[in-house]
Order: sequence, then C-alpha cells, then structure tokens
Amino acid sequence: MKLCRSLAVAAAVAVTAPVALFTAGPALAAGTPAAQTQHQPTYAELEKAAADAEKAYEKAVAAEEEGRKKLEATLDSLDSDTHPLKAATITADRAAKEAAGAEAAAEKAVADAEAALEAAGSDTEKAEAQQALDAAEADLAKAVEARQEADAAAKAARTALDDARVAAVREYGVVKDTLEKARETKEAAEAALATAEECVRENGLTSLAVGLPSEVVAGTTVDFTLRVTNGTRRTLAVDPLVFFHADSEGRGEKNPLEVQWSNGSGWRTLNGSEPEHIARIDTMEPGEQSEVKLRMKVDSAARAADAFALFAGDASDAYRPCVLGPMKRYDFTLLPAGSKPGPVDEAEPGRPGEDDDKRPVTAEPGKGKGKGTGAGTGPSAQGGASRQAATGTGAGGSLAATGTSSAMAPLALTSAVTVALGAGAVLTLRRRKAADNA
Repeated sequence: MKLCRSLAVAAAVAVTAPVALFTAGPALAAGTPAAQTQHQPTYAELEKAAADAEKAYEKAVAAEEEGRKKLEATLDSLDSDTHPLKAATITADRAAKEAAGAEAAAEKAVADAEAALEAAGSDTEKAEAQQALDAAEADLAKAVEARQEADAAAKAARTALDDARVAAVREYGVVKDTLEKARETKEAAEAALATAEECVRENGLTSLAVGLPSEVVAGTTVDFTLRVTNGTRRTLAVDPLVFFHADSEGRGEKNPLEVQWSNGSGWRTLNGSEPEHIARIDTMEPGEQSEVKLRMKVDSAARAADAFALFAGDASDAYRPCVLGPMKRYDFTLLPAGSKPGPVDEAEPGRPGEDDDKRPVTAEPGKGKGKGTGAGTGPSAQGGASRQAATGTGAGGSLAATGTSSAMAPLALTSAVTVALGAGAVLTLRRRKAADNA
C-alpha cells in the first residue's frame, strides 16, 4: 500500500486532519537533512493518524451495517402490497388490464359492425348497419385513448416504485463507498506507521571508547570514556549500548570484569551478562558530543584471556522510534596478575559491517533485563557526561572510518555474544523504541 493518499479520499471519510500525513512521500531515510524532514509527518502524528483512521473505519463499518439493514428493510417494505407505491402500482396495473380488455371488446364490436354492414341487403339495413359501425368505431377510439392513459399511469406507478428502490440502493452505495475509502485510509495510515517503525541506520551516530587499553592486567582498574557523537543532521535522543565479555565466561567461570559507568553523582554497575543501555541523552543536536565516564575492574584471579567490548548508539527522533548507529567492537587482552606489559596502546575500534544495525538483547538502565525494545528510563549522564562541539565525526569523518576489516565485526559479534549469552541469544533483534520516546 502506497503512503500517498489523495485529500479527496480522506475527506470522504471525514479524516481530514491526518490526510496530510499520508501525502508527504517516502519515509525518512538515513542521513536525510533536517530541512527535508519539515514536510515529513512525525511519528507521533503518524500514530495519531493511524488511530484516527482506525476510529473512522470502525464508524464506517458500523454505518455500513446499519445502512445494509436499512436497505433490506426498505426493499422489503417496497415489496409489500400495503406500501403506497406498491399499492398504486397494483391499482394502475389492474386499470391498465381492464382498459386493454375494453379496447379488445371495442375492436370486436367494430369487426361485428363491419360484418353486419357487409351482410345488409336493403338500403335501410345498410343505413342502420353503418350507424352501428360508426358508433363502434367511436367507442373503439375512446377505448384506445383510455388504454393508453391507463398504460401511462401504470408505467408511472412502476417507475415511482423502481425509483424508490434505486434511491435506497444508491443511499446504501454511498455508505459502502465511504467504508471502502475508510479502509484505504486506514491501510495507508498503518503502512505509513509501519514504515516509520522500521529501524534505520545512521553511520554518523558514533559511540567510541577513548582510553580503553588493548591489554589489562588482572587486579587492576582502568578508567576510560565512551564518546558519543551525533555526526548526523538530525536531532536525536540517544541510548548508548555497551557490553563487555571475557572468553573465560563461556566456560562457566565467574565474570572477571566489573564495569561501571558514572551518572554524575555515583557509579552504576553493569549487569555483565548482556548488553545494556546506559546514560540516556534526551536531546543531541547535530554535531553535539557527549562523554560518559566508565571504569573496568578486573578480578585479581583472572587468568589470561581474550576479551572484547561492544559500543553502539541506539536512538530515536521525532520521525523514527528506531535509529541505529554502527556497532563498534574493541578487542583487548586480559593478562594475569603481576604482568608487566609496559606501555600499552589503546584498543582500536572495529569498522562496522553490513549487519551493524543488528542488536542483541539488552537490559535497560535501571530496569535490569530488557528486550531491547525501548529506551531506558534510568539515570541520565549528568556531571559524569560532558558535552562539546563535535568536529570531524560525521558519517564520513575519521572516527567512523577507524578500525579493522568490515567483514570481521559482524562475525566476531555473532560468535562472541552467542558464547556470552547462550545459544538462544537474539542477535538479530532490531531495537524498536516506544513512541513516547520519539
């Protein structure tokens, strides 16, 4: 179903308010300039339009049912001999039949008079027969006129009855047509809303770790920063998505990593078992940057193991409840306690691949386990999250292009998170935000 619907269709079903929402054209695509979204209906408007269209359709369904009942009752009434129009038709038809009979009798009388005139022998008989013929012909002329008038009256009576039937059918036809148009508008509204609910990818929405070392010694704590950058041309509400995993977890061992993030007044600990949204940013203007402080404590008993961290930006705006930034994977190594690695470089982010808009099951901040279908309502980053103007971090900027092969990120994400979360982990679940977060 196409999203565009004519104003005339919507006007016919009295849903004039939402109509403009369906005539704006294709749904918002990733990277669309803010100026071009001015003619797009917002998600809230699409929701209202769909709700209004549903109500209008329900009313039209009820009206059609009542209209059908009224039509059936009207037709039944018109078929009753007691209805004035039907009674008039019966009377007129009877009169026409009687007039036709009278005409036939008059024709026979003329024929008999003609035969008598032909049989007359004397002049007197012929004169009398001629007078009888003239009278019969005059009676026939009157009978023909009477029959014609009776036929016209019968036709008029039948026409009046038929017109009443047609009027009833046409009245129902208007109601039925209104229902069909209401159905079209409802389907258009539902299609527009469904399109808006589909997740879109914004490569300019980056979530990068700053200061996360490529090697971490057991028993130590490292501080680093998650830098979220809105390098798009859209104002977004952003929920940073984070996840940390050490390979040893897959062997039933205790998670050696304890990761915390600062909400500005204290530290909140990640659950560690699945990806989680933290530090919601209610409004990020294009070009804005926000930083969230994190720290990672490694258990002193941790042994050598490979580990990784995942970062992404799940977002929404007025037009889309589901906007996904690219997933970034940071691989680092856990070293046994007492190791002396010397100078350690920062872990490098992996380049997002074609599946970077896929999200595993997530836990919402302040709510424990979640399903990744809505923005968290936990504490936002205040005090612990600083903002500054972003430079060079757009969709084509250097930050978004940093890292390893694009083919490795989805593969590593799938294998590692499957180990961490179990075979039943939902790696392909797209995050769909609630409408009130749009």
